[in-house]
Amino acid sequence: MSEDFADLKAINKKYWDALVAVNSDTEGNDGYNVKAFLAGEGDLHPIELAELPDVAGLSLLHLQCHFGMDTLKLARKGARVTGFDYSSAAIEKARWLAGEVGIDATFIEGDLYDAPDLIDGQFDAVFVSWGAINWLPDIQAWAKVVADFVKPGGWFYLAEGHPVAYTIDDEDPDGPVKVRYPYFHKPEPLCFQTTTAYADNDTQLEVTENHEWFHPVGEVVTSLIQAGLRLEFLNEHPEITWRAMPYLVPGAPGQYRMPDDRPNIPLSFSLLARKPEA
Repeated sequence: MSEDFADLKAINKKYWDALVAVNSDTEGNDGYNVKAFLAGEGDLHPIELAELPDVAGLSLLHLQCHFGMDTLKLARKGARVTGFDYSSAAIEKARWLAGEVGIDATFIEGDLYDAPDLIDGQFDAVFVSWGAINWLPDIQAWAKVVADFVKPGGWFYLAEGHPVAYTIDDEDPDGPVKVRYPYFHKPEPLCFQTTTAYADNDTQLEVTENHEWFHPVGEVVTSLIQAGLRLEFLNEHPEITWRAMPYLVPGAPGQYRMPDDRPNIPLSFSLLARKPEA
């Protein structure tokens, strides 16, 4: 990665370090509901639950795992889990959370593109979900990292915000649905000043600057295929797991959709790709 990306990564890392305290709050925050998780409750979102293969007994790597709650939910389903994230605050909180619920899990801190030098071996399954790839400038390099960690015969699962949804103006709660941002990838990131936490709109953030790169669905899928994986399904969904626009309304548990009086555009997509047997 370039020196410019190193600077932007440092800015984004500071932003995500600050988000950890909000997102992992044990007393509030409906977005993550850590309190319920600590009590043995909670599960993945309906989209993942409907699509994921059985993970019981599998070795599973969760890349860009944030503070590890979904990693530990997969462990509760019987997977042997490793979580990986570049936020030191997130990894510290993930290790604390694993200890609180008594789950044997490994959490490793590091940059996504350096993961092959920091994590040993391959895994039966690799998992990435929700607001992950938009923080990465190079989707081809990401796909190679993902594919290299998948054992022959193993699979990769991605659930992510739809790049069509990312083009929509997300700041006008009363205006029409309109395109504001580009759909296709550009080397230069979009710079945002995000004043409230995505999982808790009532919380004001002290660290606001962040930078994102958007990646079209076709680029994501093609990159995974070129990295050696075979696509088994690609699904688009009318719901997403956070209130990406202020006018979204609750859908399935933990998910949001367009209200009936607005266009029913895709808000998220998911895919599963498998590495051929050697």
